Amino acid sequence: MKIIVSGAGQVGFHIARQLSAEQNDVVVIDQSPELVRRVGDALDVQAFVGFGSHPDVLERAGAADADMIIAVTYADEVNMVACQVAHSLFNVPMKIARVRHQSYRDPIWADLFSRDNMPIDVIISPEMEVARAISRRLQIPGAFESISLVDGKVRMMGVRCNADCPVINTPLRQLTGLFPDLNIVVVAISRDGEGIVPAADDQLLEGDEVYFVADSAHVSRAMTVFGHEERIARRVIIAGGGHIGAFLGEIIENEHSGVSARIIEANGDRAHQVADLLERTVVINGDVIDPEILDEAGVDESEAIIAVTNDDETNILASLLAKRFGTERAITLVNNTTYSPLVTSLGVDVVVSPRTITVSTILQHVRRGRIKAVHSLVDGFGELIEAEILETSGLTGKRIKEADLPNGVLLGGIVRGEEVIIPRADTVLRVNDRVVLFAQAEAIKAIENLFAVRLEFF
Repeated sequence: MKIIVSGAGQVGFHIARQLSAEQNDVVVIDQSPELVRRVGDALDVQAFVGFGSHPDVLERAGAADADMIIAVTYADEVNMVACQVAHSLFNVPMKIARVRHQSYRDPIWADLFSRDNMPIDVIISPEMEVARAISRRLQIPGAFESISLVDGKVRMMGVRCNADCPVINTPLRQLTGLFPDLNIVVVAISRDGEGIVPAADDQLLEGDEVYFVADSAHVSRAMTVFGHEERIARRVIIAGGGHIGAFLGEIIENEHSGVSARIIEANGDRAHQVADLLERTVVINGDVIDPEILDEAGVDESEAIIAVTNDDETNILASLLAKRFGTERAITLVNNTTYSPLVTSLGVDVVVSPRTITVSTILQHVRRGRIKAVHSLVDGFGELIEAEILETSGLTGKRIKEADLPNGVLLGGIVRGEEVIIPRADTVLRVNDRVVLFAQAEAIKAIENLFAVRLEFF
């Protein structure tokens, strides 16, 4: 595919890195010479300085024969106009734009992004995606990641192996013998910042971050197996009343029965706006790292603090202070990924990366074939993919051991109708099976081909 990426910030850079590694023809545009130079030095892509919304710049980028434009600059208007120009002048088939300001997303203006007005195929709102991701992590305490797949029948969980984890130093092949009726498959491990696709003889070590796929009905027991029996947070402090904090407050009010939240916001005007927006959530105007304000928010009785201000250092300090004063769990938004391995060792339980969440959301719309969902794991090491097997797929009718799957691919689960099947070597793959698998970055193109819709399907 030929793909134009407008914007070379964190999201644009990592989208370009991932897509170019899969042998796509990628062109990156940004108005910052410094960011363009960084992309050109680090990636095998074309990169040049310019405004992604200018027709002559898009022409130079090859928009006339591009398959897709992904507009992720910091300016909503540049992103929207880039997609409009790409459609009107160059007839680019797929247009994805990052749009942060929520006025554009208000339901009363729903026709704005129709094909007759501003034809953008996919609108990405990072703040809303981050709030939803944090909400998922609240539902299953002890997990730093929780993703629902195949209409909720399967879940991918990310858990950290602490010193008291019962299955440390146990070969993965023995998990089946120890827990024969537990439907889980470990699909990836992050160890000291490096990704691993595990083999049957591999063991889990203290400090490992483990990603496993499980039948949703078995998640609670699986968490116990990994030593996590934390209780669900009923009293929550949200540090930061920006878009993410406000969205999260709404989600908690609407979807988390029995959970009460208090939001701390430093800006007085913004605090009043959020208070007017939410019905049951208490909003406190103050500094999230002021012990008196934390005390007013009931920090010693709270089960979780969720730090989502615009400043990484403030989020980290607020999280550590809250835990020192008695809060059980800290979920912390960190934009600078170099901080991530440091803050977990300091006591932060869950690090939330807006970049990773946004990249995963975009990749879901980039992937071809019968691929239903995509989630990037271990900082781009690989992807968790949900896909459907068609009659024309090379997998149909084959046992898994005969399927000739690419290296770096592990099947985590199969859903056949209402049945969840944990894959074994002799499991036969059938038409319409929904499979959940982990694919290392180098294998993703081969996976797309396996699940491609071929002409004989029609």
